[in-house]
Amino acid sequence: MPQLSVHAPAAIVVDVDARAVLWGRDLHAPRHPASLAKLMTVMVALDQAPLDRQVTVPVEATQVEGDSTVMGLSPGEVVTVEDLMYGVFLRSGNDAAETLARVFTDRAHFVDLMNRKAAALGMVDSHFTNPTGLDDPAMNTSAYDMAVAAAAIVVRYSQVLPLSQAREAVMPQVVSHKAYDMHALNRLVGTYPGATGLKTGYTDEAGYCLVGSAQRGTRHLVAVVMGDDLSLTTDTVKLLDYGFSTHLD
Repeated sequence: MPQLSVHAPAAIVVDVDARAVLWGRDLHAPRHPASLAKLMTVMVALDQAPLDRQVTVPVEATQVEGDSTVMGLSPGEVVTVEDLMYGVFLRSGNDAAETLARVFTDRAHFVDLMNRKAAALGMVDSHFTNPTGLDDPAMNTSAYDMAVAAAAIVVRYSQVLPLSQAREAVMPQVVSHKAYDMHALNRLVGTYPGATGLKTGYTDEAGYCLVGSAQRGTRHLVAVVMGDDLSLTTDTVKLLDYGFSTHLD
């Protein structure tokens, strides 16, 4: 593999359609997932309900840590799964993720389903203990496993790609909930040609993380950087550019 000036200690770019790793660094090194864990939350929630399902926000889902990124949900609001997905992808809302983890089953069972999903996908480096990605010594993943999760969303849960690639989501006030105006944290969206999302993440232990997906023609690529610095978007662009410049036989 060529030397790419990527700052992240763990990184990967894969061709989703060919199921091929195009470039990687420390693919299986244990990493804290930060909010990249929400990719698992998204898949498990979609296994439970369609995007148009209405749910009521539980009190417990809004009692997140004070420094959490949030969608801004209030207890008792009635929103759709799609609304919560916007909150997860655009704002990385811990309150949105906690709501998804509590409205279809109990939270502990939901986390168990996250781990079962990871095992079914072949994510052998991963163990999840919460639906948000907040640091926990028992929760680990790898750049490779996050690429597997992202590829699964691109292929099997493509109904959320229009949400993950949105730059903004405006939800007007209605009887069941207040107004929301959310803007994407993912700087790939709207700037990188063909970008389809997917997810940003940051915690003190994880550093800056980003899963970026993009499509050009019939090619779908996923790039992951973990433990990065503020170069995370630039690094992801380098990986995607390299991937699209590589043509598999």
